Amino acid sequence: MAHLLFRLRHVTEEEAMEVRQLLEAHGMETYETQAGFFRLGVDAIWLRDASQLDEAKALLADYQAQRLAQARREHHDALARGEAPTLWKRFTAHPLQVLLVFVAVVIIALLTLLPFMGLAR
Repeated sequence: MAHLLFRLRHVTEEEAMEVRQLLEAHGMETYETQAGFFRLGVDAIWLRDASQLDEAKALLADYQAQRLAQARREHHDALARGEAPTLWKRFTAHPLQVLLVFVAVVIIALLTLLPFMGLAR
């Protein structure tokens, strides 16, 4: 019986290709499913052979640990160079967009709290 190995929703194409290549390089027999037009299914990579499940999970855990370490390294380097994204940099680059998001957050917060403010009377 097949086992769900790796969900592809919210995964970049680069990461999905790396996972496919990793599994293929280690002789894992997999197949993919798509969620479909109405998104009722699951975008995922499935493992056909249940006997390879522990090995495949270990490979993916190692891969994800390496990817996390690389992302943290890149973020730390960007911070050291002063290139990391900050709220102020985003505001100076796109002031109208930041202001509109802020206004939307305030409106949503007010609409959410309005019924409770009426109960306080």
